[in-house]
Amino acid sequence: MPLYEYYCEPCHGVFEELRPMREAGEAVPCPECYEDADRIMPTSFAAFTFRDGYPRKIPDDGTYWHLGQKVSKRVTGGRPNEHPEINKPTPKKRLTQGERSALNDMREVAAKGDLVDMFNNPISPREVKQAYERRDVIKKGVPARIHKDLKRKFR
Repeated sequence: MPLYEYYCEPCHGVFEELRPMREAGEAVPCPECYEDADRIMPTSFAAFTFRDGYPRKIPDDGTYWHLGQKVSKRVTGGRPNEHPEINKPTPKKRLTQGERSALNDMREVAAKGDLVDMFNNPISPREVKQAYERRDVIKKGVPARIHKDLKRKFR
């Protein structure tokens, strides 16, 4: 059965009613004041169509809908309920120029044997980047013991 809209003049109300097509032109009692209301043209209209297995809004603008969001391409693979336009992977954080120069400076100091962590353990030049990424406390100082990589250098 189609859905029709009706307008009640006494209470100025608009309401919808499911009616058979043969009774569409007949008056319907208003749910508020129970007076007869006449049928009017629809005040709003929304429709979807399915194309390629995905809902598309009418008028069709060439886009698809994925979980309530507009996307330009349909999902062709990957994980279920994930769309590459909506669930974009976060890119790896890149080091800034200042961070790169600071790491190079720390490697130079570590090569001389003057770079230690917060427990005065020596840090080798190879360990500088890992310690920086872990956000370890790195400081310039004299190590309590010589690191195995630095022992070779001092012999």
